[in-house]
Amino acid sequence: MNVHDWLMNLPFSDPESTCKIIEVSFNQGSRKEFYRNNTLQFFEKGEWVTIEGVSGFDVGEVSLTGELVRLQMKKKGAEEFNPEIKKVLRHSSEKDIELFKLNKAREKDALIRTRAIARQLGLEMKLIEVEIQADGKKATFFYTAEDRVDFRELIKVLASEFKVKVEMRQIGIRQEAGKVGGIGSCGRELCCATWLTDFKSVTTTAARYQNLAINQTKLSGQCGRLKCCLNYELDTYLDALQHFPENADVLHTVKGSATLIKKDIFRDLMWYVLPEGTKQYPLTILRVKEIQRLNARGEKAEELQAVELVSNKMTEVEHSFVDVVGQVSLSSLEKTSKRRKEKDMRRSEKKEMKGPEKKDQKQVEKKNIEKQNNPHFQPRKPQQGKK
Repeated sequence: MNVHDWLMNLPFSDPESTCKIIEVSFNQGSRKEFYRNNTLQFFEKGEWVTIEGVSGFDVGEVSLTGELVRLQMKKKGAEEFNPEIKKVLRHSSEKDIELFKLNKAREKDALIRTRAIARQLGLEMKLIEVEIQADGKKATFFYTAEDRVDFRELIKVLASEFKVKVEMRQIGIRQEAGKVGGIGSCGRELCCATWLTDFKSVTTTAARYQNLAINQTKLSGQCGRLKCCLNYELDTYLDALQHFPENADVLHTVKGSATLIKKDIFRDLMWYVLPEGTKQYPLTILRVKEIQRLNARGEKAEELQAVELVSNKMTEVEHSFVDVVGQVSLSSLEKTSKRRKEKDMRRSEKKEMKGPEKKDQKQVEKKNIEKQNNPHFQPRKPQQGKK
């Protein structure tokens, strides 16, 4: 079966059943909205598109296409056939992108000027970001405030100052942290600045279920609220805690009433402390249930029967050493260093003495060989009669 036959056997997609909505992001993903693609143009992720704006047009980046958009709309509670959804006009041209960049360059100065105007009017609000439409006809001001703010006078001043249509939009503190961005205590970029869009409420009960210390400085994020990641593993802890017995905070024994300190869901253990001391006793779930049955009949357990824990960690082999503090003095160290220096000096002197003797012997041997090889050389005969 060749490729042509395989392509012919594929079912044809119905143009009416295809998703005509795309997701467009603005300001590097800080804001995302849905737009209708009536002409069924092909858009790739990361491509710049020109979309319908307020009495003009705007430019954004395609972040999601296809059937995944339907899942995202269902998650956010948006309707696919809502007539209020704005349209996608075209692929962004060079003129659209140039005008978009010019208006984006005005946002920083507009933010500084708007903060000064709000301070002059005495408004208790914090301006976070200014987003100007690509054609420069509309500006959206994002702000945070604890109480309700009357910014009617501010809108008049901003409209006359920047010659645009002004829209004020209040956001939460978590959304503010997402727009500002940063690095969390885990060493990664903030979740609210990358992928997290739905901000659920986080309470201290989530930390208690996970046996975390209630420390605001450690549990709080850069926004000043409890970290969103406390909810990530909460469901897993709640499922694991269902196997633990309820109403087991106090167990009555002969030695006294044992109080529950913590629950270890990874080992299925419950830690108790007796009133006499501070020693902690880890008990299994079965043992806790047995003691609860005894207490329900009015009896007290003789012993807690704690479990002996064995650590699975590999112990590193340490090299044996001797504590010689006080046995070695500085004077002895100085003596040994002097002895080593004297030995080194003697070795160097011996080498210097041996060196020239060896050289002289080699030179004498060379001369003798040269004389023997010389044809005019005649060895001297020994004289007789001399002693």
